Amino acid sequence: MVWKTKRYKARAGIMWLLALASLVFLWFASLIAYFPRKPAFLISGENANKSNALLVVAHPDDESMFFSPTISFLTSRGHNLHILCLSVGDADGKGNIRKEELYQACVTFKVPRQQVKVMDHPDLQDGFGNKWNHNLLSKIIEEEVLARGINVVITFDDYGVSGHCNHRDVHFGVRTFLQETAQRDIEAWELVSTNILRKYSGPVDFWISMLFALLSPTGSAHCLMNENPRRSFIAMSQHSSQWVWFRKLFVSFSSYTYVNTLRSIDRLEQVQRKGNDQEL
Repeated sequence: MVWKTKRYKARAGIMWLLALASLVFLWFASLIAYFPRKPAFLISGENANKSNALLVVAHPDDESMFFSPTISFLTSRGHNLHILCLSVGDADGKGNIRKEELYQACVTFKVPRQQVKVMDHPDLQDGFGNKWNHNLLSKIIEEEVLARGINVVITFDDYGVSGHCNHRDVHFGVRTFLQETAQRDIEAWELVSTNILRKYSGPVDFWISMLFALLSPTGSAHCLMNENPRRSFIAMSQHSSQWVWFRKLFVSFSSYTYVNTLRSIDRLEQVQRKGNDQEL
């Protein structure tokens, strides 16, 4: 009986080791699988014009925690990236510090300081209980789009990755802007939120993200793999006031460090939604 128990434990141990080895193999295989690919995002030919892109986020560190694959993709391919951060993240009284940390993180991402704008509006203060006015957000975004000659806008989807109300309000602010500017030639893309298992699967989520993009209507979704994940760690570490142990774990295991899936915010949907609102 004792012999059978030891044999069972030995087999169980071997199975766990094999499972762990398989996960490690899949993790590293995912890291290298993407690099030969050339995503078609914002590309319509060899001589396509470079885009003037605006990344709209809610707080300093959003760009490093969630959008680093997108930022790396755009900057490495010569697109002109601007970042609009709609608050200084002053929930803990560290707004001025966090603003400077964002500028330092953008240096790591090779985004010039003059192309980074951080708002500190009294009605757009960081906090889970702070509701942001979508019309106000729309107005601020429109001003930035016109001032910078923006033709591509990128932001959160309607869940905002973490469910933070400020992230979600930014999304709806962009949607409100699009409803009011439906005739303008502006592409809009949202970062797809995933379930908790995918969210903490690291680079392994690349395979699911690729499948999602492939199954989406042509051109409506793109999977962007981070070609330099180490830069994401360096950028996030510039947010020293936020660089605590659980955020270090997040950046290590979050799929958003390694891959972004961007989905088109449909323009026709914006026009239809605007018409419905007017009828009501």
